[in-house]
Amino acid sequence: MNIFARFSKPMTLPTADDALPGRAEPLQTAERHAVNGEPLQGHWPGMETAVFAMGCFWGAERLFWMMDGVTVTAVGYIGGVTANPNYREVCSGKTGHTEGVLVVYDPEKVTFEKLVSKFFEGHDPTQGMRQGNDVGTQYRSAIFVNGEDRQAVAEKIKAAFEAKLKAAGHGEITTTIHAAQTFYYAEAEHQQYLHKVPNGYCGLGGTGVSCPVGLGAAA
Repeated sequence: MNIFARFSKPMTLPTADDALPGRAEPLQTAERHAVNGEPLQGHWPGMETAVFAMGCFWGAERLFWMMDGVTVTAVGYIGGVTANPNYREVCSGKTGHTEGVLVVYDPEKVTFEKLVSKFFEGHDPTQGMRQGNDVGTQYRSAIFVNGEDRQAVAEKIKAAFEAKLKAAGHGEITTTIHAAQTFYYAEAEHQQYLHKVPNGYCGLGGTGVSCPVGLGAAA
């Protein structure tokens, strides 16, 4: 995805003192989803939300918008220090953010468990501050959820999937799971990028190991 991924950059997260200052005003972004026309920002009655970070957000967003029950997706920056960062700033490694996908979904049509399973299967969650050839803190794997119940479900699935990965010869999962944080919408050109540029770069690559589901009730 990023020409910036090729250059040397910090591989640890900046402190508040070291991070770029950012700006007070949000970046301009698209108003509506390029695939289904739904508003990218606002309230979605009856829907639930989560943010998934799994490397390059171009391919990750497409993975989720293609799922039944997902009504809106948007790409942005999350988990860092800098307010309203732009793409170049995030790629510098000096904002602390990772590239994330906001997923708005209908819980009557798709479960949170299924979204988490799709997340884990869709990338290699053992790589730390990288995803394949994309290297840097903005490619780290993370989940941001609303509520302790959702966090418990994600942690339980993570533990079960890690056991399967280790059995298949992979390392420990480096995915971090957090309570919801501020999601800064990325610039308009990044929204639904692979719909606009079907042959564009997609760095996603899973491990080939299936992720268990059916753990939500137990959690």
